[in-house]
Amino acid sequence: MASRVSVPKRVPVATNGIALIHVDFLLTGIVMTFIGPMLPILSARWSLTDARAGSLIFFQFFSSMLGMLLSGVFVQRWGYRFTLIAGAVLMASGMALLASGPWLLGIAAVCILGIGYGLTTPAGNLRTAEINPARSASALNVINAVWGVGAMSSPFLVAIAQREHHPAYFLYGTAAALIALLLLPLLFTRFVPDTHAHVDSPPGDTSFWKDSVLPLICLLFFVYVGTETSFGAWIATYARRVDAKAHAFATLTPSFYWGALLLGRAVAPITLRFYSPIAIARAGLGVAMLGGLALVAAHGIKLVVVGAVLAGLGLASIFPISVSLLPGWFGASARRASGAVFASGNVGGAVVPWFMGEVSTHAAGLRAAFVVPLLGVSAMLVFYLTNRAPTPRLNKAEPPICC
Repeated sequence: MASRVSVPKRVPVATNGIALIHVDFLLTGIVMTFIGPMLPILSARWSLTDARAGSLIFFQFFSSMLGMLLSGVFVQRWGYRFTLIAGAVLMASGMALLASGPWLLGIAAVCILGIGYGLTTPAGNLRTAEINPARSASALNVINAVWGVGAMSSPFLVAIAQREHHPAYFLYGTAAALIALLLLPLLFTRFVPDTHAHVDSPPGDTSFWKDSVLPLICLLFFVYVGTETSFGAWIATYARRVDAKAHAFATLTPSFYWGALLLGRAVAPITLRFYSPIAIARAGLGVAMLGGLALVAAHGIKLVVVGAVLAGLGLASIFPISVSLLPGWFGASARRASGAVFASGNVGGAVVPWFMGEVSTHAAGLRAAFVVPLLGVSAMLVFYLTNRAPTPRLNKAEPPICC
């Protein structure tokens, strides 16, 4: 009787997932910022006014907020790996659907990829903090810098596809990269461990909702995220209108903005050794104001680039500094208050760029519309000029805010 030869089952590769999370953040940096350089192309395809074009950004950010709300549920029920898989599938599907079809399908595609982004981003941040408990801040800075690399490369990829007269190549290529570089490796690996380590909040009530500073801080984050997104989303369209002969180069202008933002955040830890966070925030907003003024005054592509670089450098440290001040503003309730604060920021990312489109359509074009983020920078500068760094009120038992 012939003996049966047992064939060993294929065992998925065990990993903590950190390498795949870096890949995820690189690709999501592309996915979440590509609409800026693609906006002139999509506007021409669907004959959009600036108001309707701005609604693409609105739906992208608003749907990402829905994904963020679902992310925690996914992680708790099915783990990090499944959440990243679901996000990758949705982002790839949205990018592929956007390559062709009518306006309504485009809106649906943007919502689908936005939900996918929203699913993966909190999960990636939490997973990174969880597996790097001793150096979570450093690890989180690294993966978010990788996101910045993706954001900076997005306009270059769009420009290459545009040069070949096939913008859809960018969308299909990004969808293929999501499948090949992220989804397939996720399918053939398993995360060890793949559980969500709950952090117990210290006992206490929800009195932070009654804190008089909460509406002001929520407004600060609303204005910041809206301002940052508005510059990145509209600068390519604006550059093409300022200099009609520089279409190809105009597509690259968001890269100068995102690159300057990335550089500023890389340099910030060094400058914080010598200056206070409030001083750096004030100086940064002053530089960002110069960038906004340069954009409003621009009549050529060179000044647009200068304005993009100054705006990116100036805004670079504002978000990290504002997050670092949350414990001083809210004390032991900082972790619970952060949900409302970050949600306000996401709403700003949806509303302010859309409002820029409305202003452009109904009030003399994008030059006038760029006054909107300039006013946002001015409002934040007033806030930081009239407010000193709060005295930390955080209890020792309160865990740090990781994302």
